[in-house]
Order: sequence, then C-alpha cells, then structure tokens
Amino acid sequence: MSIFSLIGHSKRRYAGAAVIVAALQTAVICYIVESRASILRNGTEVLLKTAPVDPRDFLRGDYVVLNYDISSVPVAGIVGDIPQGEAERSLWVRLKPGASGFWEIAESSFAPLPESPSTVVLHSQPFYSYGTSFQGDSIHVEYGIERYYVPEGTGKALEETRQRGQVSIAASVGADGTAQIKRLLVDGKPAYEEPLY
Repeated sequence: MSIFSLIGHSKRRYAGAAVIVAALQTAVICYIVESRASILRNGTEVLLKTAPVDPRDFLRGDYVVLNYDISSVPVAGIVGDIPQGEAERSLWVRLKPGASGFWEIAESSFAPLPESPSTVVLHSQPFYSYGTSFQGDSIHVEYGIERYYVPEGTGKALEETRQRGQVSIAASVGADGTAQIKRLLVDGKPAYEEPLY
C-alpha cells in the first residue's frame, strides 16, 4: 500500500468521524429544543405571581430577572423527613390554584411527591442544604424560570411597565416537574408570548 493511499484512507476516517460527531451534536440540540417545546405544548399551565425584586436587578441586558411568591418555600409546609447533614439537594413543591387565580404552594418535600388531582408538582433547581439548621421560616429556591429573555431594545419599556403594574407569568409544567415560561403578562394581559421553536 502506497503512502498516498494511506493518507487518503486516513482522511476518509477523519471525515467519517467528523460526520458522526456533527450528527451527534445535532441530535443533542434537537433533543433539547424538542424537550422544551414538548413541555410548552403538553405541560400543565399555571399562573404565577412575581414578587418584587431590586429595581437595579430587574433588567439585565436583554433578559428580565423574575422572582416569585413560590420562590420562598415555608419550612413548616415540608412533608416527610428533612435530610440531615450538609449537601446539595432539591425540593418538590406542590402547587394548587389560589383564590386570586395565581397558583400557590400546598406542600413541599425533599422526596418526589405523588400526583394529586388539580395540583402540579414543580421540581426546584439544586441548592445547598444545611440539614435541619435552616435559617428563618422559609427556603429560597429557584425553578429555572427566573430569567425571561426579551427582544433587544424592549427591556426598558417592560421595566417601566412593571413599575406601574403587576407582572406575572404563565408557565407550563412537565410531568417531571420542569417548568418553562409560556407568556409574560402585565396587569393580566399578555406582553410577550414564547414561541415553541
């Protein structure tokens, strides 16, 4: 076998490997996009009231910082065992519709919560837990919906609108407790709608 055929064979192998890597990367990206779209299409829709944030932190470039009433999970509402020792943990938080139309915390647990009619369970992002030595009456958690990206140049107007009115979001929650923002509402009226793709 000549040196030229060895070089040609080596190039074909590298080209084949590059095609396989590119196909895998494309498959991963498609999976991520479709997972998000599936939650938006098929998840349970909940209406969440935002809680005040420091005005200096509300607008960061082209995204809005959001905090929710359900971000403060009462320690008294935790069912089941509270894990001992310091470690990274997450909470499952059951929401139910409230009298105001916004969904509220019904209970929470460090273990997965079973399904229950007319409720939805959110799974928080991991946070560091100090076991039973919680500071205060609540645990602050995030659900992965604390940032909402807005079209470039529209953030300032949204910030001013927020100062005058109430900002809320409609979120879609998947069966695994993952949430995605569907709509951002100001005074109950849609201001931004999230596309599926």
